Amino acid sequence: MSEEVPDDRTTPDVVPEDGAVVLFDGVCNLCTGFVQFLIPRDPEGIFHFASLQSDVGQQLVDDYGLENHDLDSIVLIEGEKAYVKSTAALRIGTLLGGVYRLAGPLRYLPRRLRDFGYDVVAANRYRLFGKKDQCMMPSEDVQSRFLD
Repeated sequence: MSEEVPDDRTTPDVVPEDGAVVLFDGVCNLCTGFVQFLIPRDPEGIFHFASLQSDVGQQLVDDYGLENHDLDSIVLIEGEKAYVKSTAALRIGTLLGGVYRLAGPLRYLPRRLRDFGYDVVAANRYRLFGKKDQCMMPSEDVQSRFLD
């Protein structure tokens, strides 16, 4: 799913003009693990990050009209578009390039089918991977890529 941004958005000033923002569940071990997976594979710093629990994350959810979506893990904000669930994961793979781009043809599967598998994992992520008491704290070398 991709959505056009409403014209009256009030996107926080900390959001970079270029690049993309990954919103993630900051207390989910699977989600924070995914962010930690992305960081070393993105040496050019295309991706910036914000937890869904943060003020910036909540503002972006509101600005992109996503408050009525079941946002229980990863969202990708790229320019004027927001991607959720499996579409977000596939778009992230495309932006990473290399071997991760090989997942691209999965976008031709019906979104309902892709999202079904995604939803099964998302619904069980705390049980399978655990949950933190607080959001992850990024290390100093990547702190600038986290929006707050």
